[in-house]
Amino acid sequence: MLYKGLQAMKLTQRIAFTRLLPSLRILGQLGIVLGALISVSAYAADPAKAVKTAAPVAVSDDLEDLKKSLLKLKRDLVILEEDLLFPASSQVAVYLSMDVGDLFALDAVTLKLNGKNVHHHLYTEKQVDALYRGGVQKLYVGNVKQGKNRVTAFFTGRGPNGRDYRRAATIDFEKSFEPTFVELAIADSEANYQPEFSASLSE
Repeated sequence: MLYKGLQAMKLTQRIAFTRLLPSLRILGQLGIVLGALISVSAYAADPAKAVKTAAPVAVSDDLEDLKKSLLKLKRDLVILEEDLLFPASSQVAVYLSMDVGDLFALDAVTLKLNGKNVHHHLYTEKQVDALYRGGVQKLYVGNVKQGKNRVTAFFTGRGPNGRDYRRAATIDFEKSFEPTFVELAIADSEANYQPEFSASLSE
């Protein structure tokens, strides 16, 4: 039924309706969450009445379900916000991973996009530890023009023998109508006894 209705619409109407679907889905989830809130509130306000008019409710289970619904809703809103602010035709996202041991201790990363500073991140011990354990950090999301672009990352920290260390990695890429993902990687080179820094495009 929905498919036939979409077929009858004009192209522009179908595009607009398709774009509205995520919002409609979120509104539906909001209704579920609000309904759960009202149910829990009514039970808390008058437990005796709630027991008389309905089957006993496991409040703890309701609250747990409510938390899960709110977390899912938050994730959906973040995704929707990114889709609106950073459309695929202009989106570039930069990620960072580490595979290091004793050769480099990360303190900060500075990003330049086409020669302009766009992001600077200072790391805590917990964040560095998460990267050591195999975590991948979403460092930056932004918009770029179609055509040729350049991302440069500057890494600062402590290198071999604890001395101050600053290195850079650069990648040039051609922006298409698909999202662009840049992967920054820090790894130990045991052969050179030096940390290595790289930037590459990821599928």
